[in-house]
Amino acid sequence: MQASHATAVRTHTVIDSPTGELTLVADDGVLAGLYMERQRHRPRQETFGERDESHFGPVIEQLAAYFEGTRREFDLPLALRGTPFQQTVWRALGMIPYGETITYGELAEQIGRPNAARAVGLANGKNPIGIVIPCHRVIGSTGDLTGYGGGLARKRWLLDFERGGATGAAPHDALF
Repeated sequence: MQASHATAVRTHTVIDSPTGELTLVADDGVLAGLYMERQRHRPRQETFGERDESHFGPVIEQLAAYFEGTRREFDLPLALRGTPFQQTVWRALGMIPYGETITYGELAEQIGRPNAARAVGLANGKNPIGIVIPCHRVIGSTGDLTGYGGGLARKRWLLDFERGGATGAAPHDALF
C-alpha cells in the first residue's frame, strides 16, 4: 500500500467529473492523490509534478465507470503517504460498502480504537485519494454529514448518487 517516495517521479492530470474537476496525482505511475477543486488539505499545485496523462488510464476508466453507475469498487494500486494510524483508517474506509454509511465512532470501533472517533475523523479528513477511498461514507453519530474536504454538497451528492438518487452533475454553486 505504501511505496517508497524518496525518488518517486510525480505526475498529474486533471479530469472532469460530475463533482467538478479532479486532479489525479501519481508517484511512479501509481495513484497517490485524487483532489477536488478547492479541497481542504489539498497540497500545493506545484507538488503535483509534470502534467502527463500516460499513467492514469485505469484510474480514469474506473472513475468513469463509477460515475456511470457500473462500478461500485475500485481495483487500483495506491501509493499512500500517511502515518500508520492514518493508513489503518484509510484501509478501513475502503471496506465500507458502496451506498452505505457508518459513523466515525463505528469506524473507530472497527479499527480497534473505540475511543478514537476524533482521531479517526482527522485521519478521514486527510485522505489523499477521495472517492476511490470512500471517506464520504462516514457520517456523524447523529446521522449528520458533518464535514467533507470537498464540501458538504459534494458529500451529499456522492451519497445520494450511490443510493441511486442523484443524477447529472453535483450543484457546483453549492459545493463550497
